[in-house]
Amino acid sequence: MFNTLSDRLERSFKILKGEGRITEINIAETMKDVRRALLDADVNYKVAKTFTDTVKSKALGQNVINSLKPKELMVKIVHDELTQLMGGAEAPLNLSGNPTVILMSGLQGSGKTTFSGKLARRLKSKGRRPLLVAGDVYRPAAIEQLKVVGEQVGVPVYTEEGNRNPVEIARNAIAQAKGRYDLVIVDTAGRLAVDEAMMDEIEAIKNAIKPQETLFVVDAMTGQDAVNTAKAFNDRLDFDGVVLTKLDGDTRGGAALSIRSVVEKPIKFVGTGEKLEDIQEFNPEGMASRILGMGDIVELAKRAQEVYDQKEAERLQEKIRKNKFDFEDFMHQIQQIKKMGDLKGLASMIPGVGKAIKDIDIDNDAFKGIEAIINSMTPDERHNPEIINTSRRQRIAKGSGSTLQDVNRLLKQFEETRKMMRMATNMKNPMKLMKQMKGRGGMPGMPGMKR
Repeated sequence: MFNTLSDRLERSFKILKGEGRITEINIAETMKDVRRALLDADVNYKVAKTFTDTVKSKALGQNVINSLKPKELMVKIVHDELTQLMGGAEAPLNLSGNPTVILMSGLQGSGKTTFSGKLARRLKSKGRRPLLVAGDVYRPAAIEQLKVVGEQVGVPVYTEEGNRNPVEIARNAIAQAKGRYDLVIVDTAGRLAVDEAMMDEIEAIKNAIKPQETLFVVDAMTGQDAVNTAKAFNDRLDFDGVVLTKLDGDTRGGAALSIRSVVEKPIKFVGTGEKLEDIQEFNPEGMASRILGMGDIVELAKRAQEVYDQKEAERLQEKIRKNKFDFEDFMHQIQQIKKMGDLKGLASMIPGVGKAIKDIDIDNDAFKGIEAIINSMTPDERHNPEIINTSRRQRIAKGSGSTLQDVNRLLKQFEETRKMMRMATNMKNPMKLMKQMKGRGGMPGMPGMKR
């Protein structure tokens, strides 16, 4: 995500690390390079020009020239302006109403149906009772697709076979939902391009059901076209927010950086992968940090919080303290990590790590080998790793399709990890722990990492 733009911006700031003094001239050169980087990322020209002019003005106003750390001050100014460019702060959904009605809009292929399922899953996990509504009566298999998505996330889907009137379907679904569901998400039809018939239909649906939220879903990989399409929809619908899908792909970032300024509506969600859990609230400050290679520790903490269980954490801490942490616990921790998202995406949120791993391929199936080995153990072996002798190791290797060396390596890493965790739990001096870890060669590395 934004790798090319991040690299270009980093190179731009290096102009300020030259051997000579920082001057108005090389600040201007830096901003010229930043503007080129933004345009290459498919940012709207007017947005890019206004952005760089504002940064330049603030840099001179804050006396970057006489600053002891001009590069750092410039990065801060750019970070703050990027944050403002993308909206300044998170824009939460309006979940008032009983039921809350959310209307999806966008072109065909933008990901409306999949996102409807992702949003239903997310809000269901927060205690809501959602109902999905199949309002696309034109696209072949659209209703069936929504049914499949609904089944995957455990959310019912309202359909009316044979009814070709999406306004009636949406109105009837809301009537059915009252008293049973407190959230209705209406999926609608799209076209390959903006046309009058589609606009008339989506406008009629909105007027009929009066949703609390109308979201415009757009493929981020379409770049500046996404911004133009958003403007066309907003002129007719006056939607409440934008959803950018496929932000994990080979996108240059122009849509994310331009759409807020051009349409004057907030980005509310982004899709970060193909899995139904790959969705996150759009946080402008966190995104600005990631673009500048600073990571996004706030989003990482959010994802951890979503899978965090206080009682489970306390139980685990007690087992670690008593040196009873076993392979069942280890497997549970792996599952929790996997729920947080793809491994490279998670690692890139850690400040300073994103740049270090940009050329490293971290396989999302990195834990498969470990899981296969653990699953080949008997329950007794998982609970009591110390009983795994040579003959048991050979059986485990054969059963998991791995080598004896793989099994030995995992057992050794597991034992080292268990020791470190116990020391971390019992030790009051963390610096002493770090020195001991350094002496032992540190914690085991992440599997599946390749250059």
